[in-house]
Amino acid sequence: MAVLRVIVTVLYVLICVALVALVLFQESKTQGLSGTINGVAETYWGKNKGRSMEGALEKGTKILAALFIVLSVVLNLNW
Repeated sequence: MAVLRVIVTVLYVLICVALVALVLFQESKTQGLSGTINGVAETYWGKNKGRSMEGALEKGTKILAALFIVLSVVLNLNW
């Protein structure tokens, strides 16, 4: 059981580092005061966000966040 716990802990640390990196790679969502006053035009990139690199980063963040939560629960079980 100790070997399994070490493997899960190493996987947990790798997921933590990857999650931090993915969050730092993403663009800021805030437009600031100018975006609210001027309005935001719908662009081609906004419509096809799921197929862009930004969409892939968001999907990866969601998946890694779910794995992070699951592994957090698993590691807190008393083995």
